[in-house]
Amino acid sequence: MVRLIMGEKGTGKTKKLIELINASAAEENGNVVCIEAKSTMTFDIHYHVRLISADEYQITTYEGLRGFVSGLYAGNYDISHIFIDNLFKIVGGDCNQAADDFLDWLNRFSNNHGVKFTVSVSGDPSLATDGMQKYL
Repeated sequence: MVRLIMGEKGTGKTKKLIELINASAAEENGNVVCIEAKSTMTFDIHYHVRLISADEYQITTYEGLRGFVSGLYAGNYDISHIFIDNLFKIVGGDCNQAADDFLDWLNRFSNNHGVKFTVSVSGDPSLATDGMQKYL
């Protein structure tokens, strides 16, 4: 399962994501991971959540993020949910085919391994591609 949260800057995406992260940490039996561009949510999320700053690992492409997510899961099969905050800030880019391909890959990964994904993206939802629309 992949869920996409999309909205313009200042519309409350991160606040909603933090609420979802904390609810998942309280309700789910597995481990919860949050990948963000920089360490900004340190004091906002539950201490059981594994918070990862993408810039510490120099993740700057979709391919790098795919490898990183795969490596996380290979090292811990108990991960039940991965949150990615502000995808475009991590990998650069905008609503395009590369973003569609990445979300489709996340969906296949989710189906194969049972990991849920929630991804936030800055941008006007009306500009979302058809590939992104199916995850909104």
